[in-house]
Amino acid sequence: MKYRHSFHVGNFADVHKHVTLIALLTALKRKDKGFLYLETHSGRGAYDLSQASAEAEGGIARFSATENNSEELQQYAARLADYRIQQGNPRAYPGSPLLATGELRPQDRAVFVELLATEARALELAVAGNPGVRVEQGDGFDRLRGCLPPPERRGLTFIDPPYEETGKDFERVTAAIREALRRFRTGIVAAWYPIKDERDIAAWHAGLARTIDSETLASELWLYPRDSRVALNGSGLLIVNPPYLLAERMQVWLPELQAQLDAGQAGGTSVRTLAPAPPA
Repeated sequence: MKYRHSFHVGNFADVHKHVTLIALLTALKRKDKGFLYLETHSGRGAYDLSQASAEAEGGIARFSATENNSEELQQYAARLADYRIQQGNPRAYPGSPLLATGELRPQDRAVFVELLATEARALELAVAGNPGVRVEQGDGFDRLRGCLPPPERRGLTFIDPPYEETGKDFERVTAAIREALRRFRTGIVAAWYPIKDERDIAAWHAGLARTIDSETLASELWLYPRDSRVALNGSGLLIVNPPYLLAERMQVWLPELQAQLDAGQAGGTSVRTLAPAPPA
């Protein structure tokens, strides 16, 4: 397996998924009862953008820490600034495991799964000293079964595979979402996916809508025409069992984020219901 999160760290898809992640965890914290955060493809967690690829220049480097009107973007900017101060490095960059760890309360837990042993070890060092946080080395799709349902009966499962074989990974993500819902019906599931070919995405979404009977949102941000021949046209997130008013808030902050990241103004945003809520 050649993929590492560090190959694409800080790109526009990272910003999209990280703002969404913090918003989802914030929604879970509205209740006092603890929850489990499970991440199936975690990476090493801590990065230095001075050693990153050029993709960060088209992503986090365009993100403004001051020109944010929405609460969600302000919150993300604050978390990023706090992390860089803690590290003493203005180019330090937190991946999703460190952002999530920073949101946990004493009653919350996190399990991070990473396939590559070297990346898992680096993540263990990055989150060392945080009670309630565990790192496992293995296949996140397989480990999902052993973590759900959590005893807390509240939680968020974040699925972010490498998509080295896009068609196969679409199938595995569909199977993982179905398995997560079978084991933990009321849990939130967020799954990231790349937008490379509009026809592939449309076909996958149609199949998902036929097989998932829980409310599902598709949140998308694209910087290039959705069927253009670039490596990554856009970033998508499926969110199953979305928190109250999440879609409405996304319709506020996603266009604001696109305005910052989309230098060519060739892209767009979309928040739509993929599968409706089941009847009461």
